[in-house]
Amino acid sequence: MGTTQLETVPEPKYWHLKTVLTEALDSEFSVGEILPNERDLAARFGVARATLRQALEQLELEGRLQRRRGVGTTVAPPRMGVAVGSEQHTWPGAADDAWKPTDCTLAVAPATVADLLETDRDENVHTVRRSRVSHGQPVAAELIYIPESSVPDLSAIDAPSGPARARALLRELQHLELEGQEQSVELGSVSAEDARELDRLPGAPVLVVTTRFYADARTAAVSVATYRADTCRLTFGATGGVEIHHDPERRAS
Repeated sequence: MGTTQLETVPEPKYWHLKTVLTEALDSEFSVGEILPNERDLAARFGVARATLRQALEQLELEGRLQRRRGVGTTVAPPRMGVAVGSEQHTWPGAADDAWKPTDCTLAVAPATVADLLETDRDENVHTVRRSRVSHGQPVAAELIYIPESSVPDLSAIDAPSGPARARALLRELQHLELEGQEQSVELGSVSAEDARELDRLPGAPVLVVTTRFYADARTAAVSVATYRADTCRLTFGATGGVEIHHDPERRAS
């Protein structure tokens, strides 16, 4: 790695440095490789460490880098595509599902979710928590809310809690005939609970994908999936569309 000095440019120095760093990542580093420390990088590019940190933070936000305490700054794997508006409609927990169930509880859902389910706000619903991992890195957390009326035979299953109960609940849900689903996408901030699971700081940017599943002419379940904005990108099916809202109350999480 030779020494590169930044010349005077009309754009902010950290932004130009980001471009230079991007070129270096593409030509000199592989996925998972640890970058030199900040002092060495700042010396190589002839910038202050504050400028370097700004460039690194931008690259992290764009999903090119991952920065973790005790590890350092590493080159991130390619962003995982999140399918939105696909013609393929399947229940959560299908055979090709990439999610891993981790827990299941019975409790009152958030008011916004209860409204989507068209249930009373004080009514208990089953809540399945799932996680998704890519290249060994947690990239998404999901909560699936299922009214008791959607899984009436669940009481006969001998799995009181945990992943086994979650899998059993999803199997019961698949007994319904899925009539369709509706998705919305928005940018949000990660909650304290999801931050721990996603290995992020609370308030970090995330993509929130809310899905309503329809069966028997009603909403049979609602999924709220929180994706790390630095590791995911959205992909759209041929018939899919994105609806942009401005209502601050719209988020179901």
